Amino acid sequence: MEEEKPTKEKTEVVAEAAAKVEQTPVTEAVPAVAEEVVVVPVEEKKDERTGIVYIFSSQNNTILHLTDMAGNTLLRVSGGMVTKHSRLKADPTIAMFAAKKICERAKDLGITSFYVRTRAKTGGMGIGSGAHAAVKSISKEGYRIINILDTTRVARGGPKKKGGKRGRRV
Repeated sequence: MEEEKPTKEKTEVVAEAAAKVEQTPVTEAVPAVAEEVVVVPVEEKKDERTGIVYIFSSQNNTILHLTDMAGNTLLRVSGGMVTKHSRLKADPTIAMFAAKKICERAKDLGITSFYVRTRAKTGGMGIGSGAHAAVKSISKEGYRIINILDTTRVARGGPKKKGGKRGRRV
C-alpha cells in the first residue's frame, strides 16, 4: 500500500475550512437550544413491616390481638382494659380507644400495614358493633389495611340435641 502524499489542492481545502472555523464565533457554531432539565427525586423504599390484628367482638366485649406475621403476640388489648365499667366493654367507643392503643404500639414497632381478622362468637348473631369501630379507627390512624377477613367459626350440624335417639317421650 502506498501512502498518499498530500497534494496542494487538499491542503488548501483543509486550510480554508480551518480558517472558516476560527472566524465563526462560538455562539454561532453551537445552536442555542433551551431545554429544561427536570430532576425527579428517587423515592426511597421504606422498610414496610406488616402485622396481623385479630378482633374478637361479642355482645359483651371486644378483644384486639396484635401479632407479627409469624404469629408471635406483640400486644393484646380488650375493652375491659380500657374502661372500668363492665357494661361498656362492648361499646364501639371503647373499641375505638382499644384500637388506638394497638396503633400506638404498632407505631413504636415500625409496623405500617395490617391484615385484619374479625371473629364473633360461634353460633351468635354476627360480629358485635366493636369490630366495625375498631377497623375504622385503625384505618383513620393512617395504617394501610391490606385485607379484612371474617374468621367466625360456623357450626355444621352442631352438638347432639337433648332427648336421646327417639327424642323426648311425653
